[in-house]
Amino acid sequence: MIADNAPTLLVVDDDPAFNRVLVRALAQRGFDTYGATDSEGALELAQDHAPEFIVLDLNIGGESGLKLIRPLLEASPGARILVLTGYASIATAVDAVKLGAIQYLAKPAELDAIIKALRAEDVVIDAHVPDAPMSVDRLEWEHIQRVLAEHEGNISATARALQMHRRTLQRKLARPPGGA
Repeated sequence: MIADNAPTLLVVDDDPAFNRVLVRALAQRGFDTYGATDSEGALELAQDHAPEFIVLDLNIGGESGLKLIRPLLEASPGARILVLTGYASIATAVDAVKLGAIQYLAKPAELDAIIKALRAEDVVIDAHVPDAPMSVDRLEWEHIQRVLAEHEGNISATARALQMHRRTLQRKLARPPGGA
């Protein structure tokens, strides 16, 4: 049972199974939780429940979750938004924070790490410099993510800007590099 003063939390992830599991796990940790699997449902729930916390997937039905940050903040001013993604990149992390997210975590993330990030007062930037430089694949991935963000997630416009066939770009986006 959720206490009357439990903080309200909205999970926005288009994977219904992941969404259900995260909603249930956060409810067991004392949050009054709601889950949405699409943009429209997320905005409706944000307006109806004014969540204090929002966990937002970076990819919602093939669209950039970054586009939802401002409308969610308009629907629920003061909400603390954590962007959670399986396709982490420096470019999207910077964009998420600029748009109003308070944190950015890569999947898979442990429940304790999600809760800690939501409650953190400041955005934590890892100042650790890796021992080895980024791989060529990782550098390419970062560049593609930056150009994709500049074109607001539009694959065709990004492919044109990169002078790359759209299908080639889609294949590259489907296979993020492992490691740094």
